[in-house]
Amino acid sequence: MTDRIILTRREHKSIERQGDLVYKIFDNHFPTSDVLNEALNQARVWESGLSIPKVIEIKRSEESLTIVMEYLEGQPLDKIMDENPQEAGPLMNRLVDIQLESQSRTVRLLNPMKEKMIRQISEAPLDPTIRYDLHTRVEAMPRRFKLCHGDFNPSNVLIKSDGGYAILDWSHATQGDPAAEAARTYLLFKLLEQNDRAEAYLETYCLKAGLKRNEVNKWLPIVAGCQTLKGDQREKEFLMRWVNVFDFE
Repeated sequence: MTDRIILTRREHKSIERQGDLVYKIFDNHFPTSDVLNEALNQARVWESGLSIPKVIEIKRSEESLTIVMEYLEGQPLDKIMDENPQEAGPLMNRLVDIQLESQSRTVRLLNPMKEKMIRQISEAPLDPTIRYDLHTRVEAMPRRFKLCHGDFNPSNVLIKSDGGYAILDWSHATQGDPAAEAARTYLLFKLLEQNDRAEAYLETYCLKAGLKRNEVNKWLPIVAGCQTLKGDQREKEFLMRWVNVFDFE
């Protein structure tokens, strides 16, 4: 039998490949409901016809819970970008085209984005006044129902040898406003200190989506506030500057 190859290993979680299957292994640190929800998200998005790995089964042992899915061959788009800086424009166009293709889908059984944001803000390490302001902003934003990945960035996009693509990691998927997801992708570039890519991304996204930048900007304080639940102290300090400074009314 083919030995498993470790693709990624993090605290409490690893991703391994064996032949045509990928094993995403969660130890008992992860609530069972979170793991099952991730698998359910992925199955529902796969049923929409989008190019993503198919969930095969879920396995349980005393030590872990594992999502077994199909292995898709390809190269991460962030690696392609790093290795081909002369192709920065076309590659950014490709990233945005793939994101817009995913956002064109509607997957009604996913959790609503705005409800998830309200929960995240309630749990975030924020001053009560800021928390109230962000809750008010969320409630005032339009309620839309398009497929949103929740962590859309080049590392989660595979480019296949035949020119096709696949999108990975649907643990944070919701149905909501595509402009909010664009705000999150922009901030993810900024968190990596890839400022040129961040600006190129947002300019390209707004042009292709037919949005004014202000429509994305209005989501930035909200998304930054939600994102403070994650990351180290440096990232939280960076995000709080966006929460506190930007007012796009």
